[in-house]
Amino acid sequence: MFVVMWFFIIRPAQKRQKTTAEMQSNLKRGDHIITVGGLHGKVDAVDDQTIFVVVADGTRLQFERVAVGRVVTDSTI
Repeated sequence: MFVVMWFFIIRPAQKRQKTTAEMQSNLKRGDHIITVGGLHGKVDAVDDQTIFVVVADGTRLQFERVAVGRVVTDSTI
């Protein structure tokens, strides 16, 4: 029973967590991102734990790296 649960629940969750952590650690200036809160922006600067994001009107915001939900390839920002 535990083996079946591990293959269907635990293992996929660990894979998702690993790929998300890798994506967040590989952020670089110029990446177009969407935060977990739904904010779209472009990475302006990257620190150890934080990133600075420029949004559509030129406002520069500071976020924790873990707040990045995904990197998008086609964006109109």
